[in-house]
Amino acid sequence: MAALAQPNAPAPAAPASAAASAPPAQVSASARRIYEDARSQLLQIRTLLKTQNSQASVGSGFLVSADGHVLTNYHVISQFALEPERYRLRFASTDGQEGQLELIDFDVRRDLALLRTVPGALKERGVLNFRPPTMPLSKGDRIYSMGNPHDIAFAVVEGNYNGLVERSFDPLIYFSGGINPGMSGGPVVDEEGRVVGVNVSVMSFAQQMSFLVPGQYAQALLERSRGAKPLTAPAWPRLREQLMAYQAELTQRFLAQPWASAGHAHYQLPVPQEQFMRCWGRGTPADTKGLEFQRSQCRMEHAVFVSGALQTGYLDMSHEAYDGSKLGAIRFAKQYSGSFRNERLGREDKYRTAPFCKEDFISRDGLPLRAVVCLRAYRKLTGLHDLSVLVTTVDGSTEGALGRFDARGVSFDNALKLSAHYLEGFAWISAKNN
Repeated sequence: MAALAQPNAPAPAAPASAAASAPPAQVSASARRIYEDARSQLLQIRTLLKTQNSQASVGSGFLVSADGHVLTNYHVISQFALEPERYRLRFASTDGQEGQLELIDFDVRRDLALLRTVPGALKERGVLNFRPPTMPLSKGDRIYSMGNPHDIAFAVVEGNYNGLVERSFDPLIYFSGGINPGMSGGPVVDEEGRVVGVNVSVMSFAQQMSFLVPGQYAQALLERSRGAKPLTAPAWPRLREQLMAYQAELTQRFLAQPWASAGHAHYQLPVPQEQFMRCWGRGTPADTKGLEFQRSQCRMEHAVFVSGALQTGYLDMSHEAYDGSKLGAIRFAKQYSGSFRNERLGREDKYRTAPFCKEDFISRDGLPLRAVVCLRAYRKLTGLHDLSVLVTTVDGSTEGALGRFDARGVSFDNALKLSAHYLEGFAWISAKNN
């Protein structure tokens, strides 16, 4: 199974001796030119404790307006956004200038944030402009990522544009270049120095596989909110507003897709279309002497980052089909029921309540099922829930199927719709009734 793409987490604070400097050696003439042209607009974004100068995290950003507007990732400034009473934001330029930053707005769905410096703090440094959407890149075009990796030094990384990530709910650019922690929020530009994307995440346990937020979304955030007042209170209400809109679109698009076939001989099992999910499967070898099974797991590979301890806004589902004919009914029943009991449904934590579950025996087109539906409510995002649905067939003495569906961060009404949709995916295969 492929590793999930995770936000390129802000780098931990480095010793004070780590100074900003020119890009490292062994880069091409084009990369050197790109960096020199953009260095005045590059910034390191620092989240500091309010009562001292200790860094909680660092990331990158870039100037996009003469009024001092700065773009970065939401996850770079999430600590400040959620707890402004504990943290503050500061910038550091490539030539060592430092100053305060204020949060103007964010787009949590696309992991973007718009900041602003004190008026006049970065005067006459110029701005980075965006590549027009009417001039799309071609696969293989050279592009350049910039930022401050690991709080070591400002750097430029050469790579290639490889189109958009397939089966992604929101567009992401696949960049064949190495983005390291601390570069999050930095710009990625074309040969003319125009912004085409924003550094956001990497593919864990893979090399030279990174992802960028397309520049059009960063430009839209700037145009939408450049005149807004700073956000000084905890951002939970704004987060809730954006996440509610996101889950409504996610649910609508998912419900519109018909179920695909699982290929089982007797059971119709719900398998999603792979429009914005990826599925993997595995099974026991043909010469297995005990319990035989086939497993399928499908998941959205990108989640919405709220905080370091909370990611939401994704769907995850799996099923296991069992054949215990080599075990006999008693031994099969013991292992089959054990698989159901081993499923974890979460527990109370800082962000969510303990799960509230309801269990019942139902029938789908004559197929008897045992179903458990659980909801965990979000404490600070009122109206959002994590949904878990467990389903197991209870018709055979040596055969059965176990399914699980999870939806993170959905409304109560959409949780009901998704539960019903999932249960409707179970039935007999027609041949079973013949």
